[in-house]
Amino acid sequence: MISENWLNKLRQHRAIAVIRAATLELGRHQAQAVAEGGLRIIEITWNTDGAAELIQQLRGELPHCMIGTGTILDQTALFEAIAAGAEFAFSPHINVPLIQAAVAAGIPIIPGALTPTEIVTAWQAGATCVKIFPCQAVGYAAYIKGLQGPLGQIPMIPTGGVTIDNAREFIQAGAIAVGLAGDLFPSSLIAAKDWSAIGQRSQTLVASLRSVSNSSSNEIR
Repeated sequence: MISENWLNKLRQHRAIAVIRAATLELGRHQAQAVAEGGLRIIEITWNTDGAAELIQQLRGELPHCMIGTGTILDQTALFEAIAAGAEFAFSPHINVPLIQAAVAAGIPIIPGALTPTEIVTAWQAGATCVKIFPCQAVGYAAYIKGLQGPLGQIPMIPTGGVTIDNAREFIQAGAIAVGLAGDLFPSSLIAAKDWSAIGQRSQTLVASLRSVSNSSSNEIR
């Protein structure tokens, strides 16, 4: 049930805002900005300053959003993130005990993989979805499309090289959702603390993915 609820959220919203902030306060502003822009799934990377406290704050301040974590490298970090209120967890790698621990704790776990062998290994270990990372190194959306024939039953979330302009191409290629970090949060806007502009970028992304979601029959096969 937890897995299906997570997949339904991904099908509905299609995008995950990935926040890696130098300070807790910057992370909080970034999360609030993308939520104002309509994004509803927010990942706070565990190497963000004060990640646990930030997750706790956002769970209270943004009840309409799913707040999770990423860059989880081991079980200690996983359990600390869950205790802070994280609703899902991404990792950059495949660690079978970590996957199994998340499954036992009842939290969606999305490990990073790149090759077909790694993707299948993660899936067979119990991954809720598989993060395809770094996607820009192997052909962007064309790589996701190429994986669909043999591995289309595995829900994939590409990250790395995903932008506001090309996000819909990944969904059209078969991805269940995409993760965006740098393109959603340009360093110039962060430095200027232009949260309104980041909110507008989020609105543009949401509108783009809504149109492709409404016109696409893409589902987990």
